[in-house]
Amino acid sequence: MIDRDIPFEYYGWWRIIETSQWDNDDIDIIGKALISITGDDDRLRMFVLLAYVDCKVAKTGVSFTWKGAWEYDNVSGTGSVKLRKNGRLSGRIKIKNGDESAFIAERAEEPEKPIPDPPSYRDKWRRR
Repeated sequence: MIDRDIPFEYYGWWRIIETSQWDNDDIDIIGKALISITGDDDRLRMFVLLAYVDCKVAKTGVSFTWKGAWEYDNVSGTGSVKLRKNGRLSGRIKIKNGDESAFIAERAEEPEKPIPDPPSYRDKWRRR
């Protein structure tokens, strides 16, 4: 179900172009770093993270929880974004019991190929 409450200015796909805590040279290692903010089957991909995202409208933008895999390790966390005057998103992403980082994203097109589902830990052993 699409969350019609996602404000138009946030709705859609966003290309993550920079983080404050992690080496940006590897941000696209498994594909373009993207987050979708639609309220329907949202996804996140950056570095070696693939995750499902659940977006909600917040007082100052959009907040989200996410659940997925960093390589093959299950991880989850929270995040938030707000729109800057220059049209980019300014956000924060937190890994539960782990790191957190600020990030910047700019509007993007939906990828031609869907972002894959996060792998399970069992997939690590199946790929051999």
